Amino acid sequence: MIDTFHNQTSDDRIEPAQRIKRLPPYLFGRINALKLAKRQAGVDIIDLGMGNPSDPTPQIIIDKLCEATQDRRNQRYSASKGIHGLRREIAKKYEAKWNVQLDPDKEVLACIGSKEGFSHLCLAMMGPGDTAIVPDPAFPIHNYAVALAGANVVSVPLGNDDKFISNIKMVIENMYPKPKLLILNYPHNPTAMTVDEGFFEPVVELAKKFGVAVINDFAYGETCFDDYKAPSFLSVKGAKDIGVEFTTMSKPYNMAGFRIGFVAGNKDMIDYLATIKGYYDYGIFQAIQIAGIIAMRHCDEEIIAQNLRYQSRRDVVCDGLGRIGWEVEKPRATMFVWAKVPQEHSQGKGSIDYAMDLMEYAEVAIAPGRAFGEGGENYMRIALVENEQRLRQAIRNIGRFVRKTDVQ
Repeated sequence: MIDTFHNQTSDDRIEPAQRIKRLPPYLFGRINALKLAKRQAGVDIIDLGMGNPSDPTPQIIIDKLCEATQDRRNQRYSASKGIHGLRREIAKKYEAKWNVQLDPDKEVLACIGSKEGFSHLCLAMMGPGDTAIVPDPAFPIHNYAVALAGANVVSVPLGNDDKFISNIKMVIENMYPKPKLLILNYPHNPTAMTVDEGFFEPVVELAKKFGVAVINDFAYGETCFDDYKAPSFLSVKGAKDIGVEFTTMSKPYNMAGFRIGFVAGNKDMIDYLATIKGYYDYGIFQAIQIAGIIAMRHCDEEIIAQNLRYQSRRDVVCDGLGRIGWEVEKPRATMFVWAKVPQEHSQGKGSIDYAMDLMEYAEVAIAPGRAFGEGGENYMRIALVENEQRLRQAIRNIGRFVRKTDVQ
């Protein structure tokens, strides 16, 4: 049989849509390929690259999932917006934790993970000629979802102060047509930057003045340490008039694989997303939604316990990296540490090449800052997803590599 695929000429190649061509090269590709090759060769790579929770889901959630799965009524298609009981529960949670009142029928929608919801909301709101303002560095989908919608991204340096707000205002005032969307993410991934009460007030004021919509990615809103409580964007008066906020069950409840998240806020934006989802999917498996209700009703203590685990791991990583000379501040939230690598350690290499070296010679996988934007260069993101013993081993491995390169 003739292998027609491998004998295709360039003229015969099937071309993707322009939206695919607009995507930049996947910067984690080389790292993931090396990690796979190392593991296939039997090398014990300590993987701190992805924010993929490794701790178990609370047993009460698993038990309810197993029970609900047996109910034949839950084995059918569900509602694309999420069942009413689940949306009502997230509304109760917002009122209890952030003093935000939400209409579960009009101002809350369940997503197949917040990443899916965010991407489809960009598709529902943006198209060719539209522009979104995205701080740099950024979680990749915050840029790529805009590109996949056919719109453009304008980057501003990430911040959490008056200067940051002024930079956004300057962009809005000097662009024509004006940007349609402002994308925020606090607590921030990858940098773990946080904001305090009062930060979102001028954001809402600015958005209302210029008619710009706002999305705040609040995925790490409950993963906080040292008595810090992350403020919700929606807690600001008038926020629901111009924006929405995404949350997820992945991090606080260790339910990453369940793929369940929420968007809450502006009813028009919720309706736009519901329209898109009505065409794309039939909703989340109903047994998972029921398990999510149980999580929000009964697992607040589990969130506290998980945060203490992350806080302890954070201390191990930050103290260890500090001893080997990396510049790092202890974050108040997220499951990441954002560390700057001294030039004498990286020997002038970019963060992607240095991450490759760390996997090759220190057997530790971490995420290079450049993968999150130009503003991330010279930084590394370390995920706190291993136990303390493994984290200490990772720091020792990195330390040995650093000392070896220093001698050379």
